[in-house]
Amino acid sequence: MARSLPLDVSRLSARRLSLRAQRSLYGYLFISPWIVGFLILLAWPLLFSFWLSFREVTDLGSLRTEAVGLENYRQAFLVDVKFLPLFWETLSNLLIALPIINVFALSIALLVTAPVPGRMLFRVVFFMPVVIGSAWVVQQLFNQGVGRQVIVSDPAELRALLNFSVGSSAVEPLFDLISRVTFILWGSGVQILVFIAALHSIPLSLYEAARVDGASSWGIFWKITLPMVSPFILVNLIYTIVDSFTAPFNRLLVYIQQVALTQSIRLGYGAALGWLYFVAVFLILTLVLVLSTKFVYYAGER
Repeated sequence: MARSLPLDVSRLSARRLSLRAQRSLYGYLFISPWIVGFLILLAWPLLFSFWLSFREVTDLGSLRTEAVGLENYRQAFLVDVKFLPLFWETLSNLLIALPIINVFALSIALLVTAPVPGRMLFRVVFFMPVVIGSAWVVQQLFNQGVGRQVIVSDPAELRALLNFSVGSSAVEPLFDLISRVTFILWGSGVQILVFIAALHSIPLSLYEAARVDGASSWGIFWKITLPMVSPFILVNLIYTIVDSFTAPFNRLLVYIQQVALTQSIRLGYGAALGWLYFVAVFLILTLVLVLSTKFVYYAGER
């Protein structure tokens, strides 16, 4: 009996490796359309834009270029007076939107998963802006002032409303933050759906065992709900970052498009700005993934 044990263990290991290989194959099968699309539609433009970022187009008709080395990148940091301020503005908008969207999405997901009448209607209401809010629609709304409107048009009215005797310089930054909230929360539909799926994936037996042990609702949230949805928090963080940096009203993206295609038609310099922007986004995502190892909990075997 002792001699047959290693053989049985080896068979189990072989089956286990086979199961892992099958799961990996399924994963690659599901993402294969994206891989094929990337190789056909995006790989060559990315490589060409990287090559073009070290050159400048001298003849737009024949696309004749001239090598300029790192001059385009030097101008971005030392000459261009708009690129870095617009980049810091985009980064500050992300720092504001990231916690607001994800905290709001998790709160709404907790509410709509509660056993209350009409919860499906609430899901539709919060996800509807994602369906109708195409890039063109959002751009038109932003051009008309949505997201920049104020509750009262005069800071003096705001001071009178809040009974504050402070200067307008102290009121306007606070009010600018308030004016963004509605427009930011409009982009939380996808995150809400992800959190709803996360809450439904938590085994009910964990909640039942916690209640039997006398855990409070607050303790259940911190000890069970939040750790179990932490992988989905990471997904939403990554999605929110990418969505924020590629939003149609992103002023930095608009500036890069204007430099490359509409105003001065500097394709090489526009490509350099685009690659600097891409590297910055990549580094931020990498930082989030590295820090996620501190708070993300994966149930079961990874």
